[in-house]
Amino acid sequence: MNILFDLDGTLTDPGIGITRCLAHALVGLGREPPHLDALRRFVGPPLHESLAELLQSGDRTLVDEAVRLYRERFVETGMFENNVYPGVVPGLETLNQGGHRLWVVTSKPTVYAERIVRHFGFDRWLEGVHGSGLSGENADKRRLVGEALAQERLAARESWMVGDRMHDIRGAHTNGVRGIGVLWGYGGEDELREAQPDHLVATMPELCSFLAGRSQ
Repeated sequence: MNILFDLDGTLTDPGIGITRCLAHALVGLGREPPHLDALRRFVGPPLHESLAELLQSGDRTLVDEAVRLYRERFVETGMFENNVYPGVVPGLETLNQGGHRLWVVTSKPTVYAERIVRHFGFDRWLEGVHGSGLSGENADKRRLVGEALAQERLAARESWMVGDRMHDIRGAHTNGVRGIGVLWGYGGEDELREAQPDHLVATMPELCSFLAGRSQ
């Protein structure tokens, strides 16, 4: 079976790094940032969309500058203000040893996602990483999942998308892939149920048990 994992909020908790980088971008533009806790809901969705909402602006030039300021801190510090969720490492190993093929499919730019994956050693079990471009291209999970399936020549009926946000489930279903919502991330049960996942799990061991023995 092919398993496509979201990264932020699914394999790792990047909350501190992302919220601090969002605040850094707003301050750099002379805006008063919300409390970091209020910024946590922006962990997961495409960065350009999140900053446009925070700035309440559709001005591409302004949003691009905010993205530049965000990445200014992210590359130096924020990228690794990040922790692996409990059970993820043994879970990936179990799934890999069980014969499943694993990828990361994330709205985060590929160049950053690959560094994070290597930093935490996930690349031992993954066949690849599919992310967005630095311009924001392919950040929409509906397109990104389709691109990953096409590039890897994966059959949708033999694939599952695992993630913590509605974007993951909707991206899966748009492409005929089944979606599993994880309850330990940032979306929450209400958001995930609204997206109508094919299954919900509360822990990584529960995910592994659910997928055990499934060939499709």
